[in-house]
Parts: sequence; C-alpha cells; structure tokens
Amino acid sequence: MENPSGSVSRLLSLDAMRGFTIAAMIMVNFPGHEDYVFPTLRHTKWNGLTFTDLIAPTFLFIVGVSITLAYSKQLNAPKGGLYRKIVFRSLKIFAVGMFLNMLPDFNFSDLRYTGTLHRIAIVFLVCAILFLNTNWKQQLGIGITILVLYWLAMTNIPTPGQGKVMLEPGANLAAWFDQQYLPGKMWQGNWDPEGILSTFPSIVTTITGMLAGRLMLLPLTPNEKSNYLFTAGFATAASGYFWNLTFPTNENLWTSSFVLVTSGFASMLLGALYFLIDIRGNTKGIAPGVIFGANAITAYVLADILALIFYIVPIGGDTLNHHAVNALSQVGMDPRLASMFYALFFVCINFIPAWLLYKKRIFIKL
Repeated sequence: MENPSGSVSRLLSLDAMRGFTIAAMIMVNFPGHEDYVFPTLRHTKWNGLTFTDLIAPTFLFIVGVSITLAYSKQLNAPKGGLYRKIVFRSLKIFAVGMFLNMLPDFNFSDLRYTGTLHRIAIVFLVCAILFLNTNWKQQLGIGITILVLYWLAMTNIPTPGQGKVMLEPGANLAAWFDQQYLPGKMWQGNWDPEGILSTFPSIVTTITGMLAGRLMLLPLTPNEKSNYLFTAGFATAASGYFWNLTFPTNENLWTSSFVLVTSGFASMLLGALYFLIDIRGNTKGIAPGVIFGANAITAYVLADILALIFYIVPIGGDTLNHHAVNALSQVGMDPRLASMFYALFFVCINFIPAWLLYKKRIFIKL
C-alpha cells in the first residue's frame, strides 16, 4: 500500500501481486452483463470458494505484508506522529468508500456504511496500531484467539429469535448483530457481507500478512524465504480445509476456515511470485501489475467512477456494456465469454489513467 520510494524493503513481487489483485477485483466487479457471468467469476452465494472469493482476502493479506515492511523500521520511533498518520489515512479510505457508496444519485436516505474500502480502512487502522505495539508472537496469539472465539460464537450461540444455532443467510448471529447495531442500508437487505462481527476475522487475514512480512525480514536466504512462505501457506490452507468440515468456508461470514484457506493461498502466491520475480529476475509481463499496484486503491476508485460512463449512461436505449455483449453474442460468441471480454476491456480502460500516473511518478497515497 505504500508508494514507490526506492526503499530496500520494497518487493517487486508484492507490487505486482497488489496490482494484479486490483485488476482482478475490477474485472469481477464489472462484468459486461450481470446475467452472463462464468460461475467462478461470481462470489459464491453462500458456502464454498470461487476465484472471485479469493480476491478481497488476498488484498487484505497484502495490506498486512505492507504494514510490516512500512513500519518495521519505526517501531522504536515516537508513535504519536505515526498514530496520527495511520488514523488520517484510515479516515481518508473510509470517506472515499462512503463517496463511492453514494454514487450515482447521492441518496443520503439510503446510505450504506460498509463496503470494500470501509473494511480496508478499519482493518488497516487496527492492524497498523497492533503492529506498532505487539511482537509477532502476540500477533499470532491474537489472530488465533479471534478465529477460535468467532468459531465458538457462530457455532454455539443460538440466533436470537430463532432459538437455535443457524448459519443461513440473514439468519445467523452475525446477521442478527448487524440488524441490531449496524446503521444504514445493508447490502442484502437484512444482512451485510462486510458487517460488524465478520470484520474481526478479516482483521486476522491482515495479521497473517503481517506475519508473512515478518518472515520476509528475517536473516534468511531468499530461497529459504520463498520456501517458508509456500510451506506455511500450504499448512495454513490445509488447516482451513479441515476446519471447513465443522465451520464451512464462507466469504459472506468471513469464517475462520475461510481466513486460513485464503491466507494460505495468498502466502503460497507471494512465495511463488517472490521466487520468480525477485529471486529469478523474471519480470516479463509484470509491468501492468506493478503499474496498477503503484496506485492500487486509486485505480479501484477510478473504476467505480468510470463505470458511470461504461455501465450506467444509456446509449441508444441501452448501456454500452449491454450493447457490446449483445453484439458479440449475435455473432455466435458465448454471452458469458463476451461478458468476460468486456470486463477485461474495462480493466484496460482503467489501466490508462494508472499508466499515466505511473509515468509521471504520481503516487496517490489514500
């Protein structure tokens, strides 16, 4: 999440991973036609895991790695100034999230107070302060404690009003908690995938990234670091798989098993990219990721703004994206494939401002 500064702690693999993750987020958020999408490019309706479900936790994992690399040299510095910067940055990200939620009609009576940027802001705030005040063992202990307590609460406390433990959409402890205490509109009517309780395990996703960042700073050889990232990632994902047997992998609830499976995937991905890019020097094809990653959150915000033109403004009685998908479908292309191609086209459109910012060495630090 830090702007390119030439710091020795900077990892080209992490930059590329961040950028490609944002590109994937834009692609799945903006299909050419919402009715024609390959299943793996949608979020799972409830339990399960698709490619799309991996994107948000991967980004939060990257946030954690970035926190460690950015603040590790400032642990002994006066923390007052750091706290102010962390809080201000979190408020900026949260405010931009609120702005995007109000698009396009700015209807304050139907406002949602949660979302992707809101969760990033909260998680960054908590984890950055946690990093400055705890060691890695304490961070690990806090992470494990949160996951276990969340699991016990969700699987042992009956949903109020239901009289029994439930893990169904809108009828579980997390949904009930949001119905009681979450202000504003909820994404799914009576529940929200970025609600209050599920934010706690999402914090652990970023803690796993902080631990991976800590590993990258150890006095190990580059090959050892890559091997440990991959080994730890595999063990974490495997643990999540077995936890899934009693606490299903579920992005909407951000279950404990979901945290472990997705963090394990992210660790293995970072280990593989670190080996290929930073160790072996294979940089061919990573430029788009590095460019997107240099202004990752800015690119995400611009996508929502540009979508007003490419997805909302009517052209000839329909939107541009529907025109494009319908035209490709009429010449025999699978409409789901046409929808994906349009999504990739939109990613390329968003790459243009990202490239211009990168070329001018402008790095907007939201």
